[in-house]
Amino acid sequence: MTWAPENTRATNKPGMPAMARAYARWVNSHGGIAGRKLDVLTCNESNDGVEAAKCARLAAKRNVVAVVGSYSQYSDSFFPALEGAGIPYVGGYGVTTAEFTRALSYPVNGGQPSLLVGLGKELAADCGPVVLVRPDTIAGDELPGLLNAGLKAAGHAPARDQRAAEDATEYSGQADRALRQATSQPGKRGCVVPALGERTDIFMDSFRRERQSYPAVRTAAVLGSVDQTVIDASGGQSGPYEGSYITGWYPVAGDPRWDAMKKVINEEAFGDNRIDPADAGVQTTWIAYTVLRAVLEKIGSGEVSTDTVRRTLNAGLSVGTGGLTPPLRWRLSDLLDSTGFARLVNADVTLQVVRQGRLESATNGFVDVTRTLADADVD
Repeated sequence: MTWAPENTRATNKPGMPAMARAYARWVNSHGGIAGRKLDVLTCNESNDGVEAAKCARLAAKRNVVAVVGSYSQYSDSFFPALEGAGIPYVGGYGVTTAEFTRALSYPVNGGQPSLLVGLGKELAADCGPVVLVRPDTIAGDELPGLLNAGLKAAGHAPARDQRAAEDATEYSGQADRALRQATSQPGKRGCVVPALGERTDIFMDSFRRERQSYPAVRTAAVLGSVDQTVIDASGGQSGPYEGSYITGWYPVAGDPRWDAMKKVINEEAFGDNRIDPADAGVQTTWIAYTVLRAVLEKIGSGEVSTDTVRRTLNAGLSVGTGGLTPPLRWRLSDLLDSTGFARLVNADVTLQVVRQGRLESATNGFVDVTRTLADADVD
């Protein structure tokens, strides 16, 4: 099963279940996996704790062997039902820290924790006051400590924490307040970091209008809040993101390592505008199903069940993703429990920058933020 919120007033990730269905069609049209048909169920998590729990109970009722490549900020709602049924959670989006602590979680990236500490380290050298604009939610409450860990590691003061409604239709008041704080130290160019998911572009509409009354500030973000589509919609080279640093988990969308995923999309979902190959959710779902495929190929003709999927993952199966991530493996010795995120196996991030309206790599390769995560305060 793959779940994600769709048709809500806040964050929506319709590309993730759509990518899962396209992947299943592609696999099955090429003979299945180890001779078996892949049957994918999807569920609308609705950005709601009650609905997230319903999706998990449906997964148990339908005897799914894994929940793969999904998005939900309501981990406390869905994990108990999954754990009761022994269902592994493979390649969640990483929006909550629980995805990096629960025993049945097998993350493929470093989630919001790695993105924010990586961004903090990058901003420290170039920014005066840093203002974080984030959702006034349980998941949002985790963000300041993570960004501050990155800032602190590079000798910078903590960010100003500014809460905002995640489903607002305009953010003029919040934009004005962020600009006042970011420009509060004359002679030092401040930085504003919006981390509002899909509402980030709405915030930036307000920010763009309000910034005319203030000295210049820099903006920065994490992938998932900002992608190439958002940059284009905000004005491209003349927009507020020009020169911005953005941290992501994977190579930029134009990297040839994504060609295999794009081939599947073209063959099985051409014209489906829900599936954007530049979307971090779509990319995560692709990688998560790459993991599932490796597990099922390892099981071969043996029984496929929640137990055998878990045992195969726990036994040290190493999954290559074509360079989109480091090799992924979830043996006890591979877990980065020193970070406080006991299930984390991949703390690499990519640093990207907006140049002439295009999102490009700012450095060669990945940056490992494991050591900085170890100092993060996520209580």
